[in-house]
Amino acid sequence: MCGRPDGARELLTRCTFPPPGTSVDCAFSGGADSTALVALATEAGCRVTAIHVDHGLRSGSADEAAQAKGLAGALEVGFRLVVVDVAPGSNLEARARAARFAALPTGTLTGHTADDRAETILINLLRGSGLDGLAAMGPAPTRPLLALRRAETRRLCADLGLTPVADPSNTDPRFVRNRVRHEVLPLMADIAGRDVVPILLRGVDVVGDDVSWLDEAAARIDPTDARELSAAPVALARRAVRRWLRREGYPPDAATVQRVLAVAAGRHLACEIAGGNRVERHHQRLSVVAARQVVSSDGMGSTGAC
Repeated sequence: MCGRPDGARELLTRCTFPPPGTSVDCAFSGGADSTALVALATEAGCRVTAIHVDHGLRSGSADEAAQAKGLAGALEVGFRLVVVDVAPGSNLEARARAARFAALPTGTLTGHTADDRAETILINLLRGSGLDGLAAMGPAPTRPLLALRRAETRRLCADLGLTPVADPSNTDPRFVRNRVRHEVLPLMADIAGRDVVPILLRGVDVVGDDVSWLDEAAARIDPTDARELSAAPVALARRAVRRWLRREGYPPDAATVQRVLAVAAGRHLACEIAGGNRVERHHQRLSVVAARQVVSSDGMGSTGAC
């Protein structure tokens, strides 16, 4: 690898890489964060493969892939290019992100920083997320840079004499994250008179502890037992229903959870969930009924549904 600045060793003390000699895949856009990820993983003694995903959404994406390959060469790590097809249209940011993560091997390390985490908190607030949304993107083995700041990854690249890939989509105001990054957080810092990222993260670390406790308590509730579900504190009952429906393959929204709780309480016999499927109550037991099973023998739908 090119020169190792003293700063890299200090940054490593705040990273969570696996032991030396471990083979790791790193998501590698070639931007400052992912370049720092690869550089620090190498410094930590890991055997690194940098994986660049080309969405083909811009005419210059092939050039960016070539630049990323050059950076991987300068860092003396393996490089793999994966091309995915993301059609233009609505919700492009989310679909591109989903396609990218689907293309990466399980356990791939990402270059998310403390700044990314703060942005995610605010985005989830804008979307009306509850506690789980506030606690999103917490510490995880796949996010070894989460205690670092974006300014530190940029500085490391400069110290290494590397020029990261400049992705023009990172300044595109069509994307919510970019507006949060370039408009909302700077405005908050101006109003507060200080850097607000550490403040946001301290708050959500407390929320994360609360969420962990709630998850443990909710796991002790049988969500298919209508009586037990109805008798539980509503905060735990909601969480138990969400856990159950996710496990069944039906990620619920808040309205769906409320409908299921109404069925458990006996106010309805059944309710709709995602994809035209239903949750039904029989003899105080709740069950998910697939759409193809919903229609009764006379061709009419079940009655008493919410």
